Amino acid sequence: MARVMWYRVCWGNDDSTVLSLRRNDEKMKSSRSRLYLWGGLLLVLMLGVMLAEYLIPWDAYAQDLSMAQQPPSAGHLLGTDRYGRDMLARVLVGGRTSIWGALVVVLLITAIGAVIGTGSGWYGGRIEQAWMGLSDVFLAFPGLVLALAVAGVSGGGMLQAILALAAIGWPKYARLSRRLTASLKGEPYIDIARMRGISSWKIMGGHILPNMAGPILTTAVLDIGTMMMELAALSFLGLGVKPPTPEWGAMMSEGRRFLQLSPWMVMAPGAAMCLTVGLFHLLGEALRDAFDPRER
Repeated sequence: MARVMWYRVCWGNDDSTVLSLRRNDEKMKSSRSRLYLWGGLLLVLMLGVMLAEYLIPWDAYAQDLSMAQQPPSAGHLLGTDRYGRDMLARVLVGGRTSIWGALVVVLLITAIGAVIGTGSGWYGGRIEQAWMGLSDVFLAFPGLVLALAVAGVSGGGMLQAILALAAIGWPKYARLSRRLTASLKGEPYIDIARMRGISSWKIMGGHILPNMAGPILTTAVLDIGTMMMELAALSFLGLGVKPPTPEWGAMMSEGRRFLQLSPWMVMAPGAAMCLTVGLFHLLGEALRDAFDPRER
């Protein structure tokens, strides 16, 4: 609305332009509202999994074989598993492992890919050819299959699963960063910085990286859900977390043998994963709309 009033003061009442500005303002307000909504819901979810021990009376690790595979009830809202452990407690505590594991993977691949891609786009030449050629090699293989091979060779475990996904996930960010750097380094303000004698590292850190943060951040948020599912897939196949640590993929793997008798053992962690992945995807879409220059 402020832009519309400013335009009328400066340029008069051009109805078509004023209408366009109003539409853009409405789109910006809508994208910001969605950003706050999905971000707020995710914040509540993450606080819930972080404070799970204080929010619920059950212990995620306490076994009670007399209560094994009990269906959902007032005493156990999501039922119990084959060892009598409360499923709600394990879903919440397992969410901590799944969510934070995915966040660590995305942080690693974003940082590694941004550094490699920015350096390749800035210096070009053989450096660019070498790194982009290596990224093409990684992209030529199915990501999850390569992650399975890396995690299997390293022996399995949550740390090994995170490193395996980080080892195969950086090429996408490297190529995105290289493309953005190549488009930015020809801008006038970059030429001015060069003429002032500012070093390449300072230009990349102070001018290039901040100006390409929007697309990279949006891609990273959209990738959190993907990495969460890939971590769950590794755990489902026995290459992720080790028992008795709860994790959504490992919980579904454990419950699949009792799917017909105790379907809640699979449905509870599966529903939690679908909800969380969906929220991260919606947050990424809202971020993409918020950073879209056409909406400004």
